[in-house]
Amino acid sequence: MAARVRTLPAAIAPVLVGTSLALGARHFHPLAFVAALLGAVLIQVGTNLSNDYSDARRGADTEDRLGPVRVTAGGLVPPRQVLIATYVTFGLAVACGAYLVAVAGPELLAVGAASILAGVLYTGGPRPYGYEGLGEVFVFLFFGIVAVAGSYFVQVQELPWEAFVCAVPVGLLASAILVVNNVRDLETDRRAGKRTLAVRLGRPGTRTLYAAMLAGAFLTAPLPWLLGSMSAWLLLPWATAPLALKLIGVVRARTDGPALNGALAGTGALQLLFCLLFSAGILASGGVGS
Repeated sequence: MAARVRTLPAAIAPVLVGTSLALGARHFHPLAFVAALLGAVLIQVGTNLSNDYSDARRGADTEDRLGPVRVTAGGLVPPRQVLIATYVTFGLAVACGAYLVAVAGPELLAVGAASILAGVLYTGGPRPYGYEGLGEVFVFLFFGIVAVAGSYFVQVQELPWEAFVCAVPVGLLASAILVVNNVRDLETDRRAGKRTLAVRLGRPGTRTLYAAMLAGAFLTAPLPWLLGSMSAWLLLPWATAPLALKLIGVVRARTDGPALNGALAGTGALQLLFCLLFSAGILASGGVGS
């Protein structure tokens, strides 16, 4: 429950896209791919555990929240055990990172450290950025730009512009997952003093932001084709547009917990399906510079 499995597509999807770019460039390092995938998933789980522990300590997870029960605040697991699990999970992520540093260079040290620090400081530390409305920005950066470009770099040791452009739709969809979470918890977060972006924008503004993020993902996916680097196969993710429209309708019309919990899981599924098709389109295009 504390690992929040429904959010894990945000960790898996960017590694798939980055690896498809590497394959298109005729590079594939199986162990580096596995290490990057495991590292990304472990950082996501560690972030979720840290969030569970820190929100409970700050009193943000109250009984009237609409989301699933949090294990620390709900008394299902002692706080110390959640904290130990957080340390162990991030420790395993460090082990994956150590291998990637060995094969791809010391540049990844800073990237790995920043990723873990961002996970901890989301709701932990003296000034958690998740409480200041910056959560979506950091998710876009670390589960979009950094994850896609980093997954490419560990296999190719280069960073072409396509890696950054292809990271944009991935980051937008990952951020949209957090937007659904925060629009669901808007009222309880406001009462707890948690100034998320949803609290700052209000419900109508946050619903518009969610729709804009999904639309932005579909509009930016074919950019490498429009810029002459790849082919029209990058339009493959547009096959998921009906699911995106359905989710936008749910988020726009519903305020109840079960519906928004379903939209949260649906947005994770949309991101994973979108990125699988995006990866297939990259491969069908023949890769970077084709």
